[in-house]
Amino acid sequence: MIKHVVMWKLKEFDESSKKLENALQIKTRLEILKNDIPEIQSIEVGINSKAAPIGNYDVVLTVICKDFKELKTYAQNPLHLKVGEFIKSVVETRVAVDCEI
Repeated sequence: MIKHVVMWKLKEFDESSKKLENALQIKTRLEILKNDIPEIQSIEVGINSKAAPIGNYDVVLTVICKDFKELKTYAQNPLHLKVGEFIKSVVETRVAVDCEI
């Protein structure tokens, strides 16, 4: 099994609610992929708490796939790529780790 973990810092916008709105959009758009991409064993998206320290990343994604082949299939799925386009438009920084579990 492969655990794919990605964290994003979102761009700052003039409106303070825009960052949270974008985080919620990322969460919704990614979690719905579970219904359409069979390679996803599980998916979870978390949004950083308002009570957390400043400097934390804003959104975290955890996806579990059977192996790296299925992770690659998930990553190249057109539905995932479409979500990725939105994410790239609102993200400042991205980090990722793929762990064998």
